[in-house]
Amino acid sequence: MNEKYLPVGSIVTLEGANKKLVIIGYFPMSEDQKVYDYNACTFPEGVLDASKTIAFNHDKIKEINFMGLQNDEYKNFNLKLSQMVNNLEKLQKVELPKTD
Repeated sequence: MNEKYLPVGSIVTLEGANKKLVIIGYFPMSEDQKVYDYNACTFPEGVLDASKTIAFNHDKIKEINFMGLQNDEYKNFNLKLSQMVNNLEKLQKVELPKTD
């Protein structure tokens, strides 16, 4: 798979975990303002309590158990996600001139 971001509905197992997770969204922010790649809930239960979803990054995925739908809508959305992240990374590297 060439795309970085797995489609919503994908089921994964994270490193060090036995419970499978279903990807339900992208870029959740934690209380300490950290942004993650994915937002997920447990499988097969789903969202039982909206405040108890799981945030994680792509590099923590040990196994992809099931891939969500990968149609043209997903491919276009994934391209936009990747472009947005690239733009944010470029912006973070820009040093603003110091004002005296």
